[in-house]
Amino acid sequence: MRRFLLFLVLPALIVLGVLGGQEFRLFERGWFNLKAWWQPAEQGIGLDRYRVTVEALPVQGLDDDLSALTYDPDRKTLFTVTNARAELIELSLDGRILRRVPLTGFGDPEAVEYVGPNSYVITDEREQRLIRVRLEDDTAFLDAGDAEQLTLGIGRNGNKGFEGLAYDSAGKRLFVAKERDPMLIYEVRGFPHDNPGQPYAVHVLQDRKRDARLFVRDLSSLQFDERTGHLLALSDESRLVVELDVEGKPLSTLSLRKGYQGLKATVPQAEGIAMDEAGTLYLVSEPNLFYVFKRALD
Repeated sequence: MRRFLLFLVLPALIVLGVLGGQEFRLFERGWFNLKAWWQPAEQGIGLDRYRVTVEALPVQGLDDDLSALTYDPDRKTLFTVTNARAELIELSLDGRILRRVPLTGFGDPEAVEYVGPNSYVITDEREQRLIRVRLEDDTAFLDAGDAEQLTLGIGRNGNKGFEGLAYDSAGKRLFVAKERDPMLIYEVRGFPHDNPGQPYAVHVLQDRKRDARLFVRDLSSLQFDERTGHLLALSDESRLVVELDVEGKPLSTLSLRKGYQGLKATVPQAEGIAMDEAGTLYLVSEPNLFYVFKRALD
């Protein structure tokens, strides 16, 4: 009888194991870890050497709905957005709110990215719109109707749309992450452009080989490192940050789970990541938590 039950149960367990491995990308992740141990990766950012220095600091004055993060090298501050009560929020590098700017007509703002002095791109996740805004010191509010916009409308899937942005200022490329189903990173050239009112062409590119290498379950945020040309991809569900080289190959990872990178607790819902000129990483998590990671000294 036991053998008969084992004969019935064992195949089911094998099938569940295979399906679970595919869903959580366990095989790809295990293969990457094995290769990293056996053959050290080329020189890169080295995310595995980062350690948390500020952990789970509540952002005072904000109870919930913190989403996305970008670093402004001119102001030396960070920007994030909220979507339930749509706002663009400026943060200090130690996680204090400096400024709140109401957003009108942005639908479901989910990501924000610095693209130049006083210039940012904000995503409308559901409508797959990219909205470029200008923020001056005296700006009281931002209206999407007054801004330059681009709607892509590629593979719309409800609340699994544009979840992250990153900008390559030298290459004039805007990377746009689609959260999942399918999980993709688009490369947009021609938006935003430098001569408003003049004719311009927009090209949207995909790197399916790169996207297939991503052993994470979803994408929450992106960050482009100007120094190396590498892209950082943040996954909330996989609790992981992955470094991709110029060819899209994974190089290193930063785990957001308890016990790794000096974390005392797992990051609950990572939503945004940003990096400054010194390589310091800033991360925000819902509901309103702020983190800082710095690379350990050699």
